[in-house]
Amino acid sequence: MTELLQQLVNGLVSGSFYALLALGLSVIFGMLGVVNFAHGAFYMLGAVGAFVLLDTVGLSWWLALLVVPIVLGILGMAFERLLVARLVSLDPLYNFLLTFGIALILQDVVRLRYGVASQPYSRPALLDGSVDLGLFDYPKYQVFVFAFSVVVSVLVWLALTRTRVGVIVRASTERPELTRALGIDVRRWVTPVFGFGIALAGLAGVLAAPMRAVNANMGADIIIVIFAVVVIGGLGSVFGSVTAGYLVGMITAVGNLYVPAFSQSLVFVLMALVLLVRPAGLFGREEGVRT
Repeated sequence: MTELLQQLVNGLVSGSFYALLALGLSVIFGMLGVVNFAHGAFYMLGAVGAFVLLDTVGLSWWLALLVVPIVLGILGMAFERLLVARLVSLDPLYNFLLTFGIALILQDVVRLRYGVASQPYSRPALLDGSVDLGLFDYPKYQVFVFAFSVVVSVLVWLALTRTRVGVIVRASTERPELTRALGIDVRRWVTPVFGFGIALAGLAGVLAAPMRAVNANMGADIIIVIFAVVVIGGLGSVFGSVTAGYLVGMITAVGNLYVPAFSQSLVFVLMALVLLVRPAGLFGREEGVRT
């Protein structure tokens, strides 16, 4: 039982990254209808950015946690304005290919500069060591990652549900056609929301730097799972993406305990089962499914 509980906690920590990434990806898809394949690459840039700032100017992890998402958010807005916006009126396949190409370019740029070897990144001293969770000790940093992701998810949810701007953004994300019909200019919110989604990916990358191997391929290793998470939660559903992120993390962790050879496939088995029962995902709306 202790081992199972420990794996479930591991799953919640892994789900923290899935939740933050899926949240940003879901908002971007809901607002633009764009499947942003470069999302994983921006996650990778978040981790690499934290490493570069520490290695070149000695910027601490705590400051990187603030600086890197802001920089990547601005970069994401420029990316949307200069490239993505030009293809929105065309077949969605064009933007998919664009973001796929951008992901490959970003990976190769990092690979060219730092090679294929993983770069070390130490945990912040304040979060080193472990805490007693009752039945077992657990690394303090992982506890912080889970708590931090929950706080960020709750703050985003409050911003989307309790503020006027948030309500407009959420409506534009989950019901874009109806929002336009009510006379709201959805287009003016697209660029900042796109940048916000990229900033969340960068934030997840900074959190991952002391835990994961910081290398050019770390985004490519996770993006397919994130797509599955978003589909399971429901395309365009903010709440569904976060919930599915933690759910997938726990299922994968339990799979690692009992069926390690099959654990990575469990995500896609779950996705297939959900789509058979609810084609729009757990929290998606049938009328909101894009074809």
